[in-house]
Amino acid sequence: MNKKILVLLLLVVAIAAGIFFYMKKGEEQVAEKKVEEPAKEMVFHRGNGSEPGSLDPQISEGVPSSHILRDIFEGLTAEHTDGSLIPGQAESWTISPDGTKFTFKLRADAVWSNGDPVTAHDFVYAWQRAVAPATGSEYSFLLYPLQNAQAIAGGEEKDLSQLGAKALDDRTLEVQLEGPAPYFLGMITHSVAYPVHKATVEAHGEKWTRPENIVSNGAFKLSEWTPQSRIVSVKSDTYWNKDTVKLDKVVYYPTESQTTALKRYRAGELDWTYEVPNDQIKWIKENMADEFHVTNYLGTYYYGFNMTKPPFNDPKLRKAFSMAIDRDILTTNIVTAGEVPAYAFVVPGVTGYDPVYSDFKAKEQAARNAEAMKLYEEAGYSKDNPLEIELRYNTSDNHKKIAIAVASMWKKTLGAKVNLVNEEWKVYLETRKLKQVTQAFRAGWIGDYNDPNTFLELWLSDSGLNDTGFNDPEFDSLLKQAGVEQDATKRKELLMKAEGIFLEANAVAPIYHYVTKRMVKPYVKGWKSNVMDHIRSQYITVEK
Repeated sequence: MNKKILVLLLLVVAIAAGIFFYMKKGEEQVAEKKVEEPAKEMVFHRGNGSEPGSLDPQISEGVPSSHILRDIFEGLTAEHTDGSLIPGQAESWTISPDGTKFTFKLRADAVWSNGDPVTAHDFVYAWQRAVAPATGSEYSFLLYPLQNAQAIAGGEEKDLSQLGAKALDDRTLEVQLEGPAPYFLGMITHSVAYPVHKATVEAHGEKWTRPENIVSNGAFKLSEWTPQSRIVSVKSDTYWNKDTVKLDKVVYYPTESQTTALKRYRAGELDWTYEVPNDQIKWIKENMADEFHVTNYLGTYYYGFNMTKPPFNDPKLRKAFSMAIDRDILTTNIVTAGEVPAYAFVVPGVTGYDPVYSDFKAKEQAARNAEAMKLYEEAGYSKDNPLEIELRYNTSDNHKKIAIAVASMWKKTLGAKVNLVNEEWKVYLETRKLKQVTQAFRAGWIGDYNDPNTFLELWLSDSGLNDTGFNDPEFDSLLKQAGVEQDATKRKELLMKAEGIFLEANAVAPIYHYVTKRMVKPYVKGWKSNVMDHIRSQYITVEK
């Protein structure tokens, strides 16, 4: 063979060998990089409204707290993505033929975040804690269907062991009700019915919910709480259903300004907003319609009147101020996502109920205004002798715009002078509760379960959330009768009569029935709208 050809062949072989070596080396280096590169966390950045007042299941109140508590705790029952009822910490239950006794069997793999088993005793402890007067739970009334719960909460029965909840053994809980409560299984998805870890509560007192102390039993566990900045929960490695949880972390952002929240969403800092500013809805529909989600919501937005002090201890004045609110203008020009003008407190369409409305619903607004002025004058006021009041609301762009509009209506129709007062959420709740300086105030109620009782029990004379001071013995009696009535038709009639009494008193002015309205990034998957707006992070994935 020619020497030149041989040298050329050897050179080609050498080059090929070199290329192969470097390609192989490159593959190995890439493989090494892949091994060394940590897996990216799946994080959900969730707007969450106001700063939660508390994350103690038996003490907390307000929707912002509830969203977080549903992630870090779990009750006997839970909810699927569509809001339908499913087993939670209880794997099964039986119900007595008369509907008054429930026997729950807890899961063998139900475990606290510190590794302790969740037992029936934990539920008994939590429920006794909820109704004990010393705890000061504003939601103790939710457990009134339990035998002796109302007597204990009212101080008539001192022995907590008389509550209708008994641990037959570590995994068996027996619940005795005062009467059949068809909504009971849905009701106990509420945080007041979550179990709490007794040793942790007793060891740390009021500080037991701090991230360094808290022991919980939900799909996530609390890892950080920076007030007015962010709250962080991470996936729990002890949750019984952890294999179905895809998120590694949820970051909740308390942002009272809806305008600020929308800006953060558009900047990519939020994957999900708590709600949206009403004055931006038109722009959102025109520019980001595919990310704007609106759905019916089981709730009522209303103004309450403090009935315990002048001037709103006068029923004529309360009715005058309620009638002078033009709900159609508010839902057409101020809140524009499909909210419905409200003339009832129980949301029309609730299961097993016929709507009951205020007696002025059928009148035109001009006729309402004329009657309102007449009542206003009968109460001792006129445009020459105007009433001056405070209208209080918690800090929020949307609440402020509604308050400005309503104040203008009251001034135009009645001549009343209205001073607007806004307060940060926790301060506002406490002010309302004390009933010392409140006159008229903004409020909203979201049903805790799909039954009229969840709206009416709020106004029991001993309800911790009855911030109007409404107190009617006949109303209380009707709700008590409905609580033990087994005939569905008779129960409905009792509840409808009770709502009629409440609406006639005009303790509140229902304004509109809610819809949820929020922005959601297209890569947020696994969630479904539901009328309760119970969106649990355990079902969500972030597919960026």
